[in-house]
Amino acid sequence: MEWLDRMKSALDYLEQHMEGPLEIEGAAKAALSSPFHFQRMFHMLTGVTVAEYVRRRKLTLAAQELAASDTRVLDVALKYGYSTPESFSKAFQRLHGVSPSAARQVGMSLRAYPRISFHISLKGDKDMEYKIEEKAGYRVVGKALRVSNRDGENTRRIPEFWQECNQTGVSDQIAQLNPTAPLLGVCMEYSSEQDQWTYLIAVETKDAPVPEGMVEKHIPAATWAVFESVGPMPNAIQEVWNRIFSEWVPATGYEIADAPQLEVYPPGSGNSEDYRCEVHIPIVKE
Repeated sequence: MEWLDRMKSALDYLEQHMEGPLEIEGAAKAALSSPFHFQRMFHMLTGVTVAEYVRRRKLTLAAQELAASDTRVLDVALKYGYSTPESFSKAFQRLHGVSPSAARQVGMSLRAYPRISFHISLKGDKDMEYKIEEKAGYRVVGKALRVSNRDGENTRRIPEFWQECNQTGVSDQIAQLNPTAPLLGVCMEYSSEQDQWTYLIAVETKDAPVPEGMVEKHIPAATWAVFESVGPMPNAIQEVWNRIFSEWVPATGYEIADAPQLEVYPPGSGNSEDYRCEVHIPIVKE
C-alpha cells in the first residue's frame, strides 16, 4: 500500500540520518507530507513524537558504540548531534540509567530502543464514516495557544485551554463575533525547530474587528474529509483523531494536504453523551 511505503521511506530516512541534527523536513518529504502532518501522523500511530523517537534511537546507537569501541565520549556525543558532553551525558543517563563512561564496563545493563515498523491492523469491527466537502478560503478570529505533541502535552493542554476560555468568557466573546457560526478548533503553523504548533479557538468571520489579545488567521480553500464525533468532550473527539490517523488514512490512501486541520463545534453541551461535532481533514484530490 502506498501509505505504508511512504512511512517506511520516512523511517529509512531517519535511520540514515541519525548522525547530526534531527531532519524532520527530510523525513516528511520522504513520506510525501508536510512536516506538520507527518509529525501528527507519526505521533498518533506510535504514541511518541518524531523527536523523542530519534532521541531514543540515537542514544541506543551511541550506547552500542561506546560499549564496543574506544571512541571518546565527546566524539560520540558530537556524532549523534549533541553540542556538549554534558547535554549528551544527561540524556544518556535518563535513558540508560548510567553514564556514558559506565556503559563501557563489561556486563553493564543498557536499554535498546528498536526501530519502529509500521503495519496495518484490519480490525473490521467498526466502520468509519466520512464525507468529502469543498470550501472556499475564509478568515477566522480567535484566541491562540502554542502547544506540542511531546509527552501528550496537546491532549492535556488543549482541553485545559478550552476550559480556561469557557470560564473566563473568552469563548463567548469569540462566538459573538459571528453568532450564527460554530466555534472552531484550528490546528496550524507547525514549527519543526521548536516542535510546536498553534491551536486556535476561533470563529469564521468576514469583517469583525480583532479583539485585544486575539489574532486573525486565514483558512485556505481546500477539499475536506469530514468525520463526525458523537459523545462527551474531549474523549470522543480525541478518539476520532486517533482513528483518522491509525485507520482511515492507511485504509483509504488519501494524501493529507498542507493546510490547517479543523474541529467544528456547534452549540450544545460538550458533556452530553449525544453531543455531535466534527473533525475536518484537508486532503488532496485524487
